[in-house]
Order: sequence, then C-alpha cells, then structure tokens
Amino acid sequence: MPRPIQATIHTAALRANLQRARQAAPESRLWAVVKANAYGHGIERVYDGLRGADGFALLDLDEAERLRALGWRGPILLLEGVFEPRDLELCSRLGLWHTVHCDAQIDMLAAHKTHVPHRVFLKMNSGMNRLGFAPQRLRAAWNRLDALPQVDEISLMTHFSDADGPRGIDAQLAVFQAVCADLPGERSLANSAATLRHPAAVALSDWVRPGIALYGSAPDHPLHDAAGWGLQPTMTLATRLIATQTLEAGDTLGYGSTFTATQPMRIGIAACGYADGYPRLCGTGTPVLVEGRRTRTLGRVSMDMLAVDLTPLEQAGTAAGVGSAVTLWGRTANGEVLGIDEVAAHAGTLGYELMCALAQRVPVVCEA
Repeated sequence: MPRPIQATIHTAALRANLQRARQAAPESRLWAVVKANAYGHGIERVYDGLRGADGFALLDLDEAERLRALGWRGPILLLEGVFEPRDLELCSRLGLWHTVHCDAQIDMLAAHKTHVPHRVFLKMNSGMNRLGFAPQRLRAAWNRLDALPQVDEISLMTHFSDADGPRGIDAQLAVFQAVCADLPGERSLANSAATLRHPAAVALSDWVRPGIALYGSAPDHPLHDAAGWGLQPTMTLATRLIATQTLEAGDTLGYGSTFTATQPMRIGIAACGYADGYPRLCGTGTPVLVEGRRTRTLGRVSMDMLAVDLTPLEQAGTAAGVGSAVTLWGRTANGEVLGIDEVAAHAGTLGYELMCALAQRVPVVCEA
C-alpha cells in the first residue's frame, strides 16, 4: 500500500472563505489571488471553489493559460505585469489585464503591436518599496500610458506594507489619495489584511484582492486566528502512526537527542517529515492531533518521520497505535481543527510558507 500521508483540499471551505471576503467588501469586486499555484493548493484544485470570484489575480503566464483552459472567461490580472515584450502578445491573445510598475513596462507597451488595447493597473509605491512608481512620478507614468493607443482603461493600485500590524495603512493611504484623488479609473488597494481590518481601504477599492484569507489562514496571526475571522481551513495534511515506542526516564529521542524523557512514556512515529513539507524547525511542543485529540511533537523532525507524545491520549482513555490518524494541520474527520498558522508559528514562519512548501511527493485529493 502507499505511504499513508495525504493532503486534502476542501472545496466547500474555499467557497465559504470567498463569501467571507465578500461580506467584508460588499460593494467591491473581488480578485481571487491564486499566485504560487494557488498558495500551494493547485489552481485546478481550487478553481471550483473560487470560480465565484469576479476575477483571478496571479503572476505567471502559464497559470493564466491554465485558468483559460479550465474555462474561465472573466478577468485575469498579472500582479507583477509582463517581464519581456513577447509576454504582451500572450496578454493580447488571452485577454489578460496586467500591472504596470516601471518605465520599462511602458516602453514595452509603446512598442507592442495590437488591435485590441490593453487594460492596465498602474501601481504606486506608497511605502512598501518593492514595486511601483514613486508618488512624485506616478502622474507622469499615467500621462504616458494615457497617450498610448495600445492602452485602454487605466486602473490604479498600491500595496500596504503594514495592513496586518499596529502601524496600519493610514500613511500609505494618505499618500495614495493625495496623488490619485483626481485621476480617473478604478482602484485596487485591499489585500487580505486590509479587506478584513481596514474599512477605509475597502471603501476606496473597486477591486479587493484577498489571497491568504481565501485559504483559511489569518492575515494577522497571532492577533487573530482564522476562526476569529470566520475562515475555514482549506488544506488538511494528515498521515498515520507507523510505529510506537516506549521510553524510560532518561531515554533520548531522534537526531541530536534533543528530547529526553523525564518519566516512562509512550510515543508514536508518524509518516511525515520535512521532505513532505512539514517544517524541520517545528521542535518539541508543536501541536498535532492524534485521533482528533491534541498533543505535541517531540524531538527533531526527520526527513520522513516525526515523533508525537501519546501521553494525553492515554490519560483521556483514547487508544492510539499503528494506523492511528494524525492531523498535522487542518480539519479531522470529526471536525476538530488545528490551524496552520499555529503550526507555522512554532517554526517561526507563516501559514503561507507551509501551504506553498507542500512537497510534490504528497498525494493530494479534493473533497466537496
């Protein structure tokens, strides 16, 4: 039989999270952000759950082609725009909208031969300092685009650096408003954190563009968890115990002997390791569910295995042994949830990274 590890994508949860984002921005249209192969879930796997969006936003042309192949005929936005002139040919053929964040991209458009003008999103660098025109240069860029016959409608966008934290968005929002107030065109300002936390950004957004929230992760963890925002987990990583061991006081466990038993205890060995995408930095104490009951990992995560403490199950009278179900993150069969953000925090990272790091060797299934 195959190794017992498996990831499950929950289509109903994707739909529910999409609806939650709409509730936060009822007057805005909504981009479902599916970059990085839908945050590791797989574009083809999330399509049914997210096809109720008004458009899809992503980075790669091959991902846009996959969406069109699935039958999507609505808007698709390239969040980083084009990378070379020939990309514009595919934009013309597939009807893609694209971000313009630098002069080189305007130069490419000026040289592009097309019968159908392009819809572009002009990006301002309002303080994130990654992509976009500086505020004092945005109007000149807008004028250049407006003069091109290759360009149809110009929308305006920016990205907030601190929508998930105490610094907030006020300073960036003020910069954007000061420069763009009298410019025509639709606006797109709000990512997941801004959509859920900042009504002022939503009020100015003709398009919101939630990403991580659609996949059941809180954009501002640990201030809020996913359940606190009304979000449901969309990915479950589960496996089974393939062995048990009994430790005596003083026995050590795993590579580096980083865990030492202080009393007799029973442990389980689960078929999951860092080669499956589970973080190696999740040391002793990372939460895990065995037979739906919360317990902890022990020692170092190996390439293919990790150890779990069976003591809480024995204290509760729950039997556990070879074949027992282990949930690394997500939802158990009986509805218990272990948030991916909580697991990620024990590795000093974010739920985003765990989703995107799911290894190719892990079988993935979809459930309605």
